[in-house]
Amino acid sequence: MNGESSLRERLIDVGVDLVLTEGSASVGLRDIARRAGVSHGAPRRYFPTHHALLSAIGRRGFEDLAAMFEAAVAGTTTPRGQLEALARAYVGYALERRGMFELMWRHDLLDGAAQASDQPRLRESTLPLFGHFTGLVARCLSERGAARRADGPNEAGPPPGVTAAALWSNLHGMAQLWAWGSLQLALGAPPLGGDPGDDQRDRLIAAVLDAHLGPVTS
Repeated sequence: MNGESSLRERLIDVGVDLVLTEGSASVGLRDIARRAGVSHGAPRRYFPTHHALLSAIGRRGFEDLAAMFEAAVAGTTTPRGQLEALARAYVGYALERRGMFELMWRHDLLDGAAQASDQPRLRESTLPLFGHFTGLVARCLSERGAARRADGPNEAGPPPGVTAAALWSNLHGMAQLWAWGSLQLALGAPPLGGDPGDDQRDRLIAAVLDAHLGPVTS
């Protein structure tokens, strides 16, 4: 990594730390420069606008989430097992890195044009993750369909992409409601019950998967 690339990555590192500790509202080009120990104008060589900076930070978040997904499914061979592992990783990331999670899904950043000629739009960072997710859903539905056909004819359900989108939306909403404390209130759980291995959250994730993919029968 050359000096220019190294400085750009260091500026993003500082931005990530700021988002995690103080929220995205506190992240500005001058704040980044001060904490990185460079001149106030230095970040503009890489991030001409505030949105460009936030998009770069959000892109790092998706890279980190992808790495978490890869680690989560290691050693898990069934599509249903991999989906459950991804779901737990997704919800865990949302709760452990809340500021980053909220930044990554900001509509104004996802919907913005590419901020630099050598960088894709932030929305494109979500496509490989959703594609992998949809592929696993398709495998689960195929296996479920094969089992149903063995018992007799059945009606076709929605396409895998639609089911994957509904499942993802359900997990995203669950993570947000848990972060706000709303689900704990509804379920009578402690308001901050936040350990990533929390049994109640795991049961909720299992219920979400059952609702969209059907219960595990074997």
